[in-house]
Amino acid sequence: MAKTVLEFEKPIHDLEQKIIEMEIMSDDSQVDMKKEIKKLRKKLVEQSKKINKGLSRWQRVELARHADRPHSLDLIELMCDSWIELHGDRLFGDDKAMVGGIARMGDQRMVLIGQQKGRTTKDNLYRNFGMPYPEGYRKALRLMKLAEKYDLPVVTLVDTIGAYPGIEAEERGQGEAIARNLFEMSRLRVPILVIVIGEGASGGALGIGVGDRLIMLENTWYSVISPEGCATILYHDSSQKKKAAEAMRVTAADLLEMSIADRIVDEPLGGAHRDYKGTAQIIKEVILGELAELLKLPLTEMLEKRIQKLDSIGVLEDK
Repeated sequence: MAKTVLEFEKPIHDLEQKIIEMEIMSDDSQVDMKKEIKKLRKKLVEQSKKINKGLSRWQRVELARHADRPHSLDLIELMCDSWIELHGDRLFGDDKAMVGGIARMGDQRMVLIGQQKGRTTKDNLYRNFGMPYPEGYRKALRLMKLAEKYDLPVVTLVDTIGAYPGIEAEERGQGEAIARNLFEMSRLRVPILVIVIGEGASGGALGIGVGDRLIMLENTWYSVISPEGCATILYHDSSQKKKAAEAMRVTAADLLEMSIADRIVDEPLGGAHRDYKGTAQIIKEVILGELAELLKLPLTEMLEKRIQKLDSIGVLEDK
């Protein structure tokens, strides 16, 4: 059960509490409450499905930001049979907001790269709140080039509120680092699978977001700016974030409809934050399935399809 409860999750939380209380009572008093507990569990599933179906775009954003949502390293630990993390960009330093290394899932080896947020205040400061510096993007590119050298597919896990906007990041070439990644990823000679596991904001997400397939978990969002940022610019009031989220169409379903995302992956009932192991298993199966298909393609065909995919984004047809 999640530690943090959002407003729209309270009916689910209350039912879970009742189930726990009845289980404790049943154990203590030795009164058989299996039928009542079974009814409550059925009601819990129905209520969870009902709430999930009726979520607004802003509520999806809230789930993507949920304090208990699994981060990249949580999923990597659960998905991978082996994982060797590699550090540094060989130019400036090691960015803790960007993690990456060589991973193995079953018989499939790959280079796995992810943006990493913290959970506690101390951890968030260590991870810079999941906002990479230029050296983070250069580290990611170094690992991608390593993948290309050894003919390994690349998988990236996107989850950031954006690249770090501080002056020191700009002094070290934040814009150039992200632009370089876009250019190099567009022509990297191995398959690239991009999976949005939480927030996908601005160029910070795009810096590891160019690939052959863009997969989004059900409760994630991806946009050039956050709803709060958009509301501040358009309405001069960040509290209009719900209105902005609706206008921006930031959810996985919206991006699939616009042919930006290629696939939506359902999360465990109630959201990824309620079942880390279930979420990791789902993503693992998606990774192995998608890579199996991409690895069948001849290199020239794969690169051509990648370019066509990128070229088609933002194209409007006048009907």
